[in-house]
Amino acid sequence: MMEVIKINQSEKILMAAFNCISTKGYANVSLRDIANEADVVLSQLNYYYKNKEGLFTEVIKMMIKRYLKEFEKCLDAEQTSHNKVDFFVDFLKEILENNPNLFYLLYDFISLALWSPSFKKLLSDLFKDLSIVIENTILEDSPLKEYFKEYDINSLARMMLGVMLGTAIQVIVDPENESLFESLNVIKIAFND
Repeated sequence: MMEVIKINQSEKILMAAFNCISTKGYANVSLRDIANEADVVLSQLNYYYKNKEGLFTEVIKMMIKRYLKEFEKCLDAEQTSHNKVDFFVDFLKEILENNPNLFYLLYDFISLALWSPSFKKLLSDLFKDLSIVIENTILEDSPLKEYFKEYDINSLARMMLGVMLGTAIQVIVDPENESLFESLNVIKIAFND
């Protein structure tokens, strides 16, 4: 007998918002679009999330929770710092190839963070959490830590994250340029011992 998983209305709305924003972009999505996608009346969005910003804040939180935990769990399973750098790059490449909408959503939220204090705090916390994961799982046992000993390990983690996300932006903006995608492999060389 197949078990039916029931999703409550708020989760249904949240998933619909995630799908709409990641495929159409924040600026091109209305609350009505999300209500239609979730197959609910518009007033339910306001009931559960108060307004568009409240709904999108919850989408960001869901995205962070889902992908940060998965990323951290996978990195913890890797053995050496070399393997962890390779995994990090391969993880990024896999998302770019198979789920680029996740990056579209991330970059859309980054642009919102420039203007919204609540989004700014959420994205700042995300980058902080990602850099801590990089510190604790990749850099802690890496020879890079010794090589860059005059720098704080968090600075090195932030630089590594910036290189990865900056390269990912270039791949998304110019997906036909294979050298951009290949440049992610250069990151493996640059950050491995």
